[in-house]
Amino acid sequence: MEEDDVLRDSCAVFGCVASPEAVANFSLTNLMYLGLMALQHRGQESTGMVTSNGNEMFVKKGMGLVANVYGPESMKHLAGHMAIGHNRYSTAGKSEIVNCQPFVVNTIHGKIAVAHNGELVNAQSLRKRILRHGVGLSTDSDSELITQLMVSEPPCGEPSGPQWGERIKHLMTVAKCSYSIVILTNDGLYGVRDPYGNRPLCIGKLDLSVPNETENGKKKITESSIYILSSESCAFHSIRAKLVRDVKPGEIIKLSENGIESLGIVQRQHEDSLPAFCIFEYVYFARADTVFENQLVYEARKNCGRRLAIEAPVNADIVSTVPESATPAAFGYSEQSGIPYSQVFVKNRYVGRTFIQPSNHLRKLGVTTKFGPLTQNFKDKRVVLLDDSIVRGNTMGPIIQLLMESGAKEVHVRIASPPVKHPCFMGINIPTKSELIANRMNAEELAKHLGATSLVYLSTDGLKKAIQQGIKGGKEQNVGHCTACLTGTYPVELEW
Repeated sequence: MEEDDVLRDSCAVFGCVASPEAVANFSLTNLMYLGLMALQHRGQESTGMVTSNGNEMFVKKGMGLVANVYGPESMKHLAGHMAIGHNRYSTAGKSEIVNCQPFVVNTIHGKIAVAHNGELVNAQSLRKRILRHGVGLSTDSDSELITQLMVSEPPCGEPSGPQWGERIKHLMTVAKCSYSIVILTNDGLYGVRDPYGNRPLCIGKLDLSVPNETENGKKKITESSIYILSSESCAFHSIRAKLVRDVKPGEIIKLSENGIESLGIVQRQHEDSLPAFCIFEYVYFARADTVFENQLVYEARKNCGRRLAIEAPVNADIVSTVPESATPAAFGYSEQSGIPYSQVFVKNRYVGRTFIQPSNHLRKLGVTTKFGPLTQNFKDKRVVLLDDSIVRGNTMGPIIQLLMESGAKEVHVRIASPPVKHPCFMGINIPTKSELIANRMNAEELAKHLGATSLVYLSTDGLKKAIQQGIKGGKEQNVGHCTACLTGTYPVELEW
């Protein structure tokens, strides 16, 4: 699924807390930079970072990529032993500097900073609720709304202290879904997943050997740890941290220099309902080296390819993919079918986004600029071409045409997910129903439209089985996945 035919996830969150002694020997801002860089795939519009020393907060935000926003000079003032960060792709709120996260708010109990991944399904009524309190909103972002809900509504009368844990619980009773949030206060770092666990959030730990000076001036090595929250575990690899576990659906976590504390779990509205973790995190959004629900995303994608080979076999000579999103699925299809894998394209790594062009001819030129056909690998051969999904259907046609004109005998398209037919209201930028090509054409019609010899999607049941087969102790873990964009069945009641 290539650039002008993609789904967009809303953003990434990242945060960490260390002891002041550890920070004296270790750059927390460099750690934050590396973590946000590892999560760049989740949002490229803007990035922001807030640090704290327990008394003051320091902020750096900007439009663009992590590497372009942060530099040695701009990060000098980001002091402290706690921090949160955010990479944004907008679903609610325009792509403007005013909507860059984290949001920082002054409260009677000190400053609080909030970064959020997801989209509130009942944002409209919550916005009116806040405005009726006389609280002004300076942006149209759900994240500011979340921040104001926490600070403007005491959980039980007028509290004697900040009671951030109770305030977060109160937020979760009024905001149904969807969010993963990192919250920075003067006393620690909080992490929250909505009761349905729709967006990902995990805990990591980085162990350090810290040199400290003793009374007689000698150096003494002590062990210390940095505790981390991240949208994906792939961010831990770049800082040599270890994955501890996922934050559970509905769970509130507090991290401090003393360790990890669970403040409890807020139950779903219907306690017998399953969680609703977004299944497209496995299909497309997450980096392949991320672990969700105790399984590697790469293996889950291979399982999708294996399942697709069972559901949609074909007589062919080679299996391949458009670089590189569906490569694991292509490997799985190849292993299951016994048809050898062979690369049919080389990707030009120095070409940016190919914007949708006003004519088929120009669109085709955009594809040939990005991909070079490895003609000898597929000339006079029957090709099975894997992709992870089709949304608008803009790019697959020129790719198939390029293969056929370069000598492929047949091109059989296999999509490692079901047809996307419904919009998402929980943090994924999915086009309207009329824009989704699966609502205008069935698989046979789409194959003819794209110029493919055949086209088959993975079934919804096949996708669920492919994901669940790799989850250890699936039933015992109370595992469940949101497939609303495929089935039209949403985990919560929507606000219309």
